[in-house]
Amino acid sequence: MSKIAFMFPDRERRQPEWEKIFTNTARLREISLTDHPVLKLDMKSLCFEENENLHQTEYTQAALVTVCMAMDRCCEAGVKPDVTAGLSLGEYCAIASAGGMQIEDAILAVRKRGILMQNAVPMEKARWLRYFTDAEKIEAAIAGIEGVSIANYNCPGQIVITGWKESVEQAGAVLKDAGAKRVLPLNVSGPFHSPMLQEAAGQLKEVLDQIECSPLQIPYVTNVTGRYVSDIEETKELLIQQIAAPVRWQQSVEEMIRQGVDTFVEIGPGRTLSGFLRKINRDVKVYQVSTWEDIEKAGKELC
Repeated sequence: MSKIAFMFPDRERRQPEWEKIFTNTARLREISLTDHPVLKLDMKSLCFEENENLHQTEYTQAALVTVCMAMDRCCEAGVKPDVTAGLSLGEYCAIASAGGMQIEDAILAVRKRGILMQNAVPMEKARWLRYFTDAEKIEAAIAGIEGVSIANYNCPGQIVITGWKESVEQAGAVLKDAGAKRVLPLNVSGPFHSPMLQEAAGQLKEVLDQIECSPLQIPYVTNVTGRYVSDIEETKELLIQQIAAPVRWQQSVEEMIRQGVDTFVEIGPGRTLSGFLRKINRDVKVYQVSTWEDIEKAGKELC
């Protein structure tokens, strides 16, 4: 019997179909949050009207979770996943989809998380590089360099490193000498998923302590270890660790496949996770859902 995984991304891109999805989802149709004691956000205006706030991490992350959860609720009307997973920010969507967190609480957490991550280290002092080479080669190259670490294990041949600008540049020189030729600088507002965010991780604990979690209805896969989580009691500690730990996305997908998952549904804007998946294992089925038509097509084929 086929097993299905829902996957959630961590980048926001505005799409015209989002409003249709948003307004067709009963759970989120009236969500405004302007009266929320902490959030005070008009999510519909944030998502569908031109505004400067959407370019700020704290609002971007909140908007992405809202829209992804709207899509999730539409998909779940016809398709029930066996497990969920999300890359970085997307892990909060995965937990909410699995029943472990209320949508409003997930939005609150990621907005606060965005502020903490953005303020942790001045943007001009950090750097990100995406390398298209083997993880083992990168691990060996940076082993003796302080202030640089792997941030993302995305898929075979695609690894992201981050850290202090000078340290990342030093690592880049070592990797170049080792034969790593293909590299892409990334425009990211901080050294996310690195030890440089340990202080932010401690501050995130204070945010998560305010949130009440519920027993998981299905398991989700954590970025921290790439393993299944079935006990909600582990969740908060893993989310605290996640902010300063590398994202083990390749390992997460490989574990789901080992557990029998053969169909993946990427819920949200873009096709990043679908692209990673095809490099990890081309034998599994992949659906990408970012429009109302995508939702209807996936529902018909998977039900």
